[in-house]
Amino acid sequence: MNNREFGSKGEDLACEYLVKNGYEILERNKHFSKLCEIDIIAKYKNKIVFIEVKTRKSDAFGSPLEAITKTKYNNIKTGVLSYIKENNIKDYRIDVIGITINPNLKINHLKNV
Repeated sequence: MNNREFGSKGEDLACEYLVKNGYEILERNKHFSKLCEIDIIAKYKNKIVFIEVKTRKSDAFGSPLEAITKTKYNNIKTGVLSYIKENNIKDYRIDVIGITINPNLKINHLKNV
């Protein structure tokens, strides 16, 4: 499995987790530029939630959430601001989900980062 397929598998797991927790998946892999892609755009109650997903095989080299750098976060914010302006969205938040596959599946969901 290459990195793209592995990342896609992580996003699938994140979507399953989100749906089980009452989220409606609106879009996946929304591109805004070559620097900005939002992994998942979902709706929770009356709020639009933009979700970045990071997946790792293990925590051996740090947690998946540590892979979200300041530059990556700023690129995400740029995409979010574009999306909310285009779609006239007032109520939104940015979440991140870290997934570790081994030794046991672990999903860490940080809300409103």
